[in-house]
Order: sequence, then C-alpha cells, then structure tokens
Amino acid sequence: MHALSGKNHRLEGRPGLRLHHAEHRRRQGLRPYQVFRQSPATAGTRADRDLRTEPRRARAAAVDFVAGRKSARNSRSTGPSPLPPILAIGFLTFVALSAWAGKLPGLLAALYFAASLLTFGVYAHDKSAARAQRWRIRESTLHLLALIGGWPGALLAQNRLRHKSGKAAFLAAFWTTVLLNSGMLILLLSPGGKTLRAALGIG
Repeated sequence: MHALSGKNHRLEGRPGLRLHHAEHRRRQGLRPYQVFRQSPATAGTRADRDLRTEPRRARAAAVDFVAGRKSARNSRSTGPSPLPPILAIGFLTFVALSAWAGKLPGLLAALYFAASLLTFGVYAHDKSAARAQRWRIRESTLHLLALIGGWPGALLAQNRLRHKSGKAAFLAAFWTTVLLNSGMLILLLSPGGKTLRAALGIG
C-alpha cells in the first residue's frame, strides 16, 4: 500500500503520465490508481486491504464464472442419450403393431413386454443393491433375461438408471444377446419359421 501511495504521489503532479498509467491499467482489466494521500491511521486497516485485494478478487470471480459455465456444459453433454429409449420403444411398438396385424403371435408379443418389464425391475434392484453394498445379481442372469426378449427393458434401464452402461465387456455381451434375439425373431417370422413356431407352441 505504501508503494501504491508513493506512485500516486509521483503521478499527481504529472497529468499526462497519470493518464498513460490509467489507460495501461484499464487495458489490463485493473482499476486505475486513485490519487490520494494516505494517513498513517488508515495504513493496514480493512479498507487498505480491500483496496489491494479487489483486483485479485475480480479476476478470481471471472475465473470461477468461466469454470462454472464449462462444468455446466460438460454435465449437459454427458447426460443420457435419447437413442436407446427410441430404439427400445420403437421395437416394442413394432412388436405390438405386428401382433395387432396378425403377423406376430400374440403370445410372443406378450413375452417381449413381460420380459422387458421384468428385466427393467431386475436392473433397478441390482442398482439399489450396488448402492447399499448388498448381494448383487449375476451378470449372466441379466444377459439371459435380455436373450429371452427383455433387452428393450434392459436398454431402458441402462439409459435411465445409468446402470451397467459404462462396462465395455458387459455391453459387448449385452449387444450379442440383442443380435441373437433379433435373429431368432426374424427366423420365427420367416416363411420357414412356421414349423419352429409350431414346435414352440407360439404359432
């Protein structure tokens, strides 16, 4: 503060130099020097400390504001993707319409809906058990439920509950079950699948 007061005294009698320093500090985002004479009674007081730390507080506030905006953008960018729910709901809608049009056995459509609801509930239970550090459900059980037709519910649970959505090995096995189930469905709906449907008692 004494150095600042001394600089103010040197600039007080030189208007041109004082304007030059004020413009220089303005470009740096700092407050211009205030021309005043400091009395010994004010040295080291709270007002003296506030005057010295005010530029640093302003810069710190600006940094915190920019960091907050970046954090908000990152949180929005890492939110749930809308594609998995669209895929799951779209598939179940296709199954329902196919059953209504008579192209898919109603029992098979009911199996998909029941398995999806069950699988979503099992994912939710496993998520709760993970948080409470209780006994977990085996991943093989989750994959079996997806394989028999519950993969739309599993996809919704992974997306909405944020469960099992970050494990690459689990997701690779999960999408394998989706492909196997979809391939079986295509086979059942094909002309040659009539015999298979009869053998399974669903057509």
